[in-house]
Amino acid sequence: MTNRVPWQADAYLDLARRACFVCELLDGNPDYPHHVAYRDADAVVFASRFPSVLGHFLVAPVEHREHAIGDFTADEYLAIQRVVHRAGSALSVLLTVERLYVLTLGSQQANRHVHWHLAPLPPGVPYDQQQTAVFDPARGYLDIPDDDLANLAHRLGERMTR
Repeated sequence: MTNRVPWQADAYLDLARRACFVCELLDGNPDYPHHVAYRDADAVVFASRFPSVLGHFLVAPVEHREHAIGDFTADEYLAIQRVVHRAGSALSVLLTVERLYVLTLGSQQANRHVHWHLAPLPPGVPYDQQQTAVFDPARGYLDIPDDDLANLAHRLGERMTR
């Protein structure tokens, strides 16, 4: 069983406001480590550092964009959503999933680089812990061993390139 780690909002906000975490990840900044599962010219798929469920991954455009709709042409948006669909489909094969949550979060105050969360809800989660409750900071985040996260990212990348 994986333990939950209490959310430390002040430390998180300091990190999130210091720099664009997606751009820093893409630049290889060691202060922003993530396990990348997949990357092409337009999008990157990587494991959440603060996973709400096992298999919590993010999809972001490689180019810094801040608005989920307004910063994309229809074709660019559809290209990103194809990656979201491919990653979500692969996660649904790799894990037992009751429901795959897909949403974009962020703010002009922190985490400005637009990104989509893929959160595979496992079967048996009580209803009061589903939907937006999955992302409730009061629940903390999962403490998943780094090797397990790296392995899942590797398997996801393999599945996405098939």
